[in-house]
Amino acid sequence: MLGLRGARSGLRLKIANSKLHVGTTITISRETKALLEALKGDKTWDEFLREMAEEIMRRRREEAKRELARLLEAEEVERAKWSRY
Repeated sequence: MLGLRGARSGLRLKIANSKLHVGTTITISRETKALLEALKGDKTWDEFLREMAEEIMRRRREEAKRELARLLEAEEVERAKWSRY
């Protein structure tokens, strides 16, 4: 369940976790709220925020994998230089 209410410095976003029946409130600006609502579309806030978090984690894993591959390749090149002698 998601509730939004106005605040002087922005809007408050209240998120209730249906499994735990616990709500969380975060303060966001009107601009951020508008951006998130445009991206959210017809999804629930829970679906949308979970999808965003999972996408961020996926991108971070891919970035770490690329960096690890780069480091391993650099190590192999260095090892090949030494093995020539």
